[in-house]
Amino acid sequence: MIDVNDLRKGVTFEYDDSLYKVLEYSHHKPGRGNATIRIKARNLRSGGTIEKTFQSGERVQDARLDYHMAQYLYTDGETYYFMDQENFEQYPLRADILGEYTGFLKEEMAVKLTFYGTEALDVELPTTVDLKIIQADVAVRGDTATGVTKNVTVETGVQVQVPNFVNEGDTIRVDTRTGTYVTRVQ
Repeated sequence: MIDVNDLRKGVTFEYDDSLYKVLEYSHHKPGRGNATIRIKARNLRSGGTIEKTFQSGERVQDARLDYHMAQYLYTDGETYYFMDQENFEQYPLRADILGEYTGFLKEEMAVKLTFYGTEALDVELPTTVDLKIIQADVAVRGDTATGVTKNVTVETGVQVQVPNFVNEGDTIRVDTRTGTYVTRVQ
């Protein structure tokens, strides 16, 4: 059992016979009384999210998870397939479980799969990924007084805000945690 004060972003726990991963955490201490802990968590089996408020001092069951390095293979639109790099077994994960991570997956990318027993539940991407720009908005000449940005579409279909000097055909590095532009790659 773990105290609800330890439910930080990324922590996985069991609650009401389901596994949840904390997406957002906030601690509120009123002038009097107990503190409250508010979390937003994603159900790792169904992909749905919940918002829950706990009183300080409550406890939840911690989940024992295993992690294996895997390689992203392909998608059929609904399901994404990964191969364990040690035993070569393939594990399917539904698109609704992966959420926004689907926009950063490239074939043959190395990821970390999260397992609960023998069930693959979640994927952890590298912090950054290099993606090629396939479509870029036209930059307006003279818009250089401030940090002006434009929308581009990368090879996986995700839209990213980039500086005006980035062009179609360039490769950019994107932060997978926030979906933001990091740098242009040569």
